[in-house]
Amino acid sequence: MTDLNALFRQRIGLPEEVEITFDLLDQILVSAAKTIPFENFCIVKHRPYPISRESLIRKILIHQEGGLCYELNMLLNFFLIEHGFHMTPMRGIVFNHETQTYLPIGRTHVTLLMTHEHQSYVIDTGFGGNLPLTPVPLTGETVTSGNGEFRITPGDGEHGNYVLEMKMKHKHTDWRIGYAFDTQQLITNLSELNTVQQIISEHPDSRFNRYPLITRRTDQGQITLTGTSFTQWEDGIMTKEPIDRIRFEKLLSLHFGLVY
Repeated sequence: MTDLNALFRQRIGLPEEVEITFDLLDQILVSAAKTIPFENFCIVKHRPYPISRESLIRKILIHQEGGLCYELNMLLNFFLIEHGFHMTPMRGIVFNHETQTYLPIGRTHVTLLMTHEHQSYVIDTGFGGNLPLTPVPLTGETVTSGNGEFRITPGDGEHGNYVLEMKMKHKHTDWRIGYAFDTQQLITNLSELNTVQQIISEHPDSRFNRYPLITRRTDQGQITLTGTSFTQWEDGIMTKEPIDRIRFEKLLSLHFGLVY
């Protein structure tokens, strides 16, 4: 079996001798956000694949690609389980702030539920640029990271029994809904991830099957590249550059080390 522990540590720059503890999770989440991009290339290229522990290792750790929520969070799930954490993946539904409704695509966001010392937390490294970068407790307590403030509040029941809310640094002045999730509807079989992948690939309302998108965190903020633009956030200041296909390829190689 492929050595997930060694390969994951190598990908995010974590020495082998460092013990994986709860207090280290913030560092792991920040390092993963900077080194493993959120991207949809397999979906846009119509190249879905069976999701498994080995296929995720091959794609993200060996081939040095990124992925969407069901890939990034599941890889982290397997890594943390190896280090004794109690992890359970679950499906959420993302809120659309333009329409002020939950996405019609349904429960296609895969996130992680962690139980540690009788307390439950959401761990998420697959929510694009809106990553908490720290465990978020289900108690309602507000936690703060370099990406902003985050909390979990009671849900409406219809979409889930909890809601992840966020106040992104330099972007939001008030609380915004990220997604709802239900702790009673957990993922118990990897086949559900293939279902999520299929919906994201084929649903007409999917936001990830139209054009290439890749983003990752940087020391100064965040960079996002699409087929038509390159956006940088540096210390709260945003710059956006329109680009063509040639420029896209150059920026993809320069900032992400990938070829489309």
